Amino acid sequence: MGTMSEASQEFTASLGDGAELRPLVPAHAEETTVHMDRGREFIGRYVAIADVCADVEGTRGFLETYAAKAAADAGRIWGIWLDGTLVGGVLFRTMDFRMQTAEAGCWLEPAATGRGLVTRAVAAIVDWAVEERGIHRVDWWAAVSNTASLAVAQRLGMTREGVLREVYLHRGERYDMEVWSVLAPEWRAARGA
Repeated sequence: MGTMSEASQEFTASLGDGAELRPLVPAHAEETTVHMDRGREFIGRYVAIADVCADVEGTRGFLETYAAKAAADAGRIWGIWLDGTLVGGVLFRTMDFRMQTAEAGCWLEPAATGRGLVTRAVAAIVDWAVEERGIHRVDWWAAVSNTASLAVAQRLGMTREGVLREVYLHRGERYDMEVWSVLAPEWRAARGA
């Protein structure tokens, strides 16, 4: 589904229908801020990235944090470009190779919803993590009211494990979070079917 670029050793993937997945790096700070401006309220309903990336300086700092995570092999972030325009992204907030675990997440501006972009992008990074990097378990956390995010977990064949009560504080409100996961053998079995 994806490829490793020789120059950057970073995973990229075609998502079909004019969409592609590429690493999101500090050089994309201005483009990312413009993208956030287009979808800030929609994205920010459940995801803190919309508030962190309030201006180019904040966005650059956020992307530098992920560049450091990538360099330390402790996390990754990718943008989703649709017909050349950045419209969303996916990430591994954490990657722990000793425990062989990772936590995935996503965001998307409203104009790009309903096309399956996030589901295809998350599938691509989970496949990369499992098959290329040896990750055994990928976690997915979503607010119980974030039906779009919960639907992604379901479409990817993840298992709902439970609810963490009031664990996520966002914009002054506490959210219960559902925890979903997929294990490498389950992922491979589903992909092979």
